[in-house]
Amino acid sequence: MNRTIIKTVFALLGLLSGVLGDSLTVLRSPPYVTFQDGQWPISGEKVPDLVALTMGFSIREDLDWPGLAAGSLFQRPRANALIVVRGLDSLDFPKNISSYPLENPVPFTLDSVANTVHTLFAGSTPVVLQLAPSEERLYMMGMANTVFEDLPVTLQQIRGRLSQDGSVLTSLPLISLSRNNEADLLFLSEVQVLYDISALLQKHKHLAKDPAPDLYSLELAGLEEIVRRYGTDSPQFADATRILTSTLQKFADDVANVYANNAVVEVVTVKTFEAPLTRKSRSILQISNQGSLYNLAYKYDYDYAVVFNIVLWLMIVLALAVIVISYNLWNMDPGYDSIIYRMTNQKIRLD
Repeated sequence: MNRTIIKTVFALLGLLSGVLGDSLTVLRSPPYVTFQDGQWPISGEKVPDLVALTMGFSIREDLDWPGLAAGSLFQRPRANALIVVRGLDSLDFPKNISSYPLENPVPFTLDSVANTVHTLFAGSTPVVLQLAPSEERLYMMGMANTVFEDLPVTLQQIRGRLSQDGSVLTSLPLISLSRNNEADLLFLSEVQVLYDISALLQKHKHLAKDPAPDLYSLELAGLEEIVRRYGTDSPQFADATRILTSTLQKFADDVANVYANNAVVEVVTVKTFEAPLTRKSRSILQISNQGSLYNLAYKYDYDYAVVFNIVLWLMIVLALAVIVISYNLWNMDPGYDSIIYRMTNQKIRLD
């Protein structure tokens, strides 16, 4: 009954958040990672937790979201690729793909997931790639430094790549897009990055054989520049949306192919990111440390429930053991149950 009420509330919230239009779309997922059909909204700040759960990692707080079903305990995806597209609320993907409304679209990163991969698989060589070409932000870890060594990451490098043979300028129908406009070049540069990553993954298919899962995080802002310069009713926006949709589908197919359909590929479309609501306040830890002469630790932490259960059940087991042992000792017959008394009685009889 309670679960039905929760799902009903999520469905109503999904209808209300449909006005905003921002969405989370799952392009590819393995059979053992199940996304439920429905319009359940998910908060932008919870997307990193969702990515962590799809990869089989634990999170600090439970994600009370019905869109993701409980997965297998013995299988986890080999990779997860999250692409954030800024500048529009949704893309025209096929209808059979799971898509969910995104509410409270605040900026987020997958740093926590990357740290978990690094911590749990320190002895392996996972691929972690976080890239935002428009802002020239790049973070690579593990095998990514080798696989993507030749990947153009700065705008100058990407534009140099566009002038080479086999670039998207010659392979894609640009129609209304111009190679002489800065906004168009920024968008095409990000499309070129997606094509280059796909090509490098096809070249290094051995990545799927590594026991450590891989993580890819890309943020694309070129479409936002197209909207800012031409508007959403322009032919440039229509052509850019069409190119980006087909490119993302090809990228998802390539990732799924490299990892033998053991990868999750999500696309987050956000018209504009909202600044997170913050409130100036003093830290509780800071206040408690200043008020204590003994520099005492904070009373609770995230492992409190685990430690409490270990101590509680250990005490119960020890108490039961003491009771059982005491009962047996109290009802023991020294003449029959104790070898000491038995030997003593025999010695007395012999004497």
